[in-house]
Amino acid sequence: MERVDPELVEFDVRTDEMLINMGPQHPSTHGVLRLVLRTDGEVVTDVVPHIGYLHRCAEKIGEKISPRQWIPYTDRMDYLAGMNMNLGWAMTVEKLMDLEIPDRARHVRVMVCELNRIASHLVAAGTYGLDLGSFTPFLYCFREREKILDLFEEVCGARLTYSFITMGGVTGDLPPGWLDRCERFLREFEEVIPELHAVLTSNEIFVRRTAGVGVLTPETAIAYGCSGPVLRGSGVKWDLRRDGEPRVTRMYEDYDFEIIAQHEGSYPQDRDDYPPVPPEAVLGDSWHRFYVRMIECVQSIRLIRQAMAKYQGCDGPIGEPIKLTQKLPKGEAYLETEAPKGQMGFMVVSDGTAIPWRVRARSSCFCNLSVTSEICRGCLLADIPAIVGSLDIVLGEIDR
Repeated sequence: MERVDPELVEFDVRTDEMLINMGPQHPSTHGVLRLVLRTDGEVVTDVVPHIGYLHRCAEKIGEKISPRQWIPYTDRMDYLAGMNMNLGWAMTVEKLMDLEIPDRARHVRVMVCELNRIASHLVAAGTYGLDLGSFTPFLYCFREREKILDLFEEVCGARLTYSFITMGGVTGDLPPGWLDRCERFLREFEEVIPELHAVLTSNEIFVRRTAGVGVLTPETAIAYGCSGPVLRGSGVKWDLRRDGEPRVTRMYEDYDFEIIAQHEGSYPQDRDDYPPVPPEAVLGDSWHRFYVRMIECVQSIRLIRQAMAKYQGCDGPIGEPIKLTQKLPKGEAYLETEAPKGQMGFMVVSDGTAIPWRVRARSSCFCNLSVTSEICRGCLLADIPAIVGSLDIVLGEIDR
């Protein structure tokens, strides 16, 4: 038999498109999310999210009970930021009722909401490292988050679903010695931030997995209705704590903080230990979305310390929750607040009774997830967890 030179043999190499299910039990989808991936070899050509696995008819339930009774259902939306969910619903009903709360209650709201923002961002950072194969940051982040949950447990007796912020103020005052314990946590957490930057932000492997991956342009982010760190990670300086409607901005009107977004090539630099942006990073990529959350934790520390000082110098009532059978004025109200994951909106329509005629929630994670197909197109299969993790979604808020 005649031998054939292997170098002269030509092969017709072809790849076929394949549909791959990622989820709804995949650990990197952060809940019961199903992603249908269309791949050509290792290259992803399309991603279609499938949701609804965690739907609990929360909005319809809100039309059968009073607004105060619906507070616990908001806790189960973004269950990593229950205080912020409580705040959005409470302020929406207060808007309908034209109800103002005392300053003392306002400062308590700022304290607990910014603490919950830090807790939410810690989960985002820790699980993101886990998605990319790094276990140590997960332990660091959850250790610090436990300290925040201890503070919340002292305030309201719960560690995950709080029902603390309600229409008219909050359900109770801060316990004795709580401010000192909160300040101790802030000091300890400030020492941990450089460690988190070392194991994640500046880590060479982490940078290679996230820099330049899943680039979301500002125009695309705005077109899809993205908000929160996903929007600010693309360089859009927009935060409802400063740019929202008057009822929302009044909550922070005498507070000093910065909106974290890259502007003219740099981030707000009020600390020397911010690691520099790596040269491989592209504005709007997965690294920038993560970086925004890390710096926002520093801004939340600033806000909490200001709130503690204002609370101590403010006399007066803490606020009084409305009655369970309180009738609502006829009309409708819609309001959005800046939750850790973006703009969380609530709408309530009343026919003049104690039970709302219509309740509606607008999820920030729903809009942030909708951009998945755009930013995953053309990436490698192994980049999908890095991109989806950078969006920091919670399915309880998406499905409702």
